[in-house]
Amino acid sequence: MVRYRVRGGNPLRGTAFIQGAKNAVLPMIGAALLTAEGRTVLRNVPIIEDVRRAVELAEAVGAYVELHESERTLVIDASRLTSPVLPAEIARRFRGSVLFTPALLHRLGEAIVEGVGGCNLGSRNLDFHYLGYKRLGAVVDEGETVIHVKASGLTGATLYLDTPSHTGTENLIMAAALAKGTTVIENAALEPEVLDVIDMLTKMGARISGGGTGFITVEGVEELHAVEHTVMPDRLDAGVFAMAAAITQGEVSLVGTGLDLGVVRYKLEQMGVDFARQGAVLQVRCDGPLRPINIITDTYPGFATDLQSPMMTVAALAGGTSYIHERIFDGRFALAGELNKMGANVEVDGSRAIVRGATPLTGAGVTAHDLRSGIALVLAGLAANGETVIDSGYLIDRGHAHLAPRMRALGADITREISER
Repeated sequence: MVRYRVRGGNPLRGTAFIQGAKNAVLPMIGAALLTAEGRTVLRNVPIIEDVRRAVELAEAVGAYVELHESERTLVIDASRLTSPVLPAEIARRFRGSVLFTPALLHRLGEAIVEGVGGCNLGSRNLDFHYLGYKRLGAVVDEGETVIHVKASGLTGATLYLDTPSHTGTENLIMAAALAKGTTVIENAALEPEVLDVIDMLTKMGARISGGGTGFITVEGVEELHAVEHTVMPDRLDAGVFAMAAAITQGEVSLVGTGLDLGVVRYKLEQMGVDFARQGAVLQVRCDGPLRPINIITDTYPGFATDLQSPMMTVAALAGGTSYIHERIFDGRFALAGELNKMGANVEVDGSRAIVRGATPLTGAGVTAHDLRSGIALVLAGLAANGETVIDSGYLIDRGHAHLAPRMRALGADITREISER
């Protein structure tokens, strides 16, 4: 069991080095398996648990993978794939396993996803992935605990996404890249991470146009080749460190090539946080009281649902009432009860939350319900009086690399502990 122990009261000051994007590197590992020759090199790889699971999964299907942690580099040789099975012991813990399906279909003619039952598809929003495979000519056999996708060859088609999911868009682009003919994906996701994956696939020889427009066209090619690619910085990791500076009344310089926080920056500015661009460095400073905010989550370029939980923590420390409307995931408000244990005043009504601040937070024993609520509780601990102990810290490790040492470098009193219980 992993837990984080945080003692609040220290303003964060210094330089934070932003990790590579989790939501870009995972589909890139899947894309590397599309190549039958050569070795793919990925740089600026975040050393997070989801990457470790992706490496395990790639090795399980026969790829040879080297993870060089100190260099934050992955080297992937997928010249021999030996198994179409994505085993349950990994797939259950790693939702991104679906990103390996296109490579297995093209390379081995089938993909067997264990541990993901049909009853879970709708709730996990994965059903349109498999519907997209069907439109491209695959046969999908949905069992109680196994999904078997078979295809002797995929053929281009027109696909429409009911919601512009970044994972769904990336997945179907990969499937279409080696399909015969032309595939059109309408209502495609617009996230920068999708564009980064498209950039890598284009280097590999894919013919993709329309990225960032919501209307993507993919002309199938015969083969793709191995390349070297540098993963873009993680906007969510950067947003968290910006919020950490805000709630501790600190000053932090964010370093990450091409870093752009988008709408999160504008919302924090409305709350009283100052941003200054100094060349390639983004400086974040807050030395006054925080103002309340209204937030409506939406698909990109709207406010990211993944940053809604951390922003709820910031709102709890703002003077006045903030309103949050969650439009993407109904399970995002699990944080509210944990924050209230620490003295916050958060009221949830369906898809809306009312946060009445500023309320002083006091350290307590709390539990991370998911990755985003976990990192939000770390932020709460930084601002709280006394000690906060966050259980289920493994969930935080899924998305943030070396969190404790990076925050300690800024002056935070935070430790990561492992216990047998």
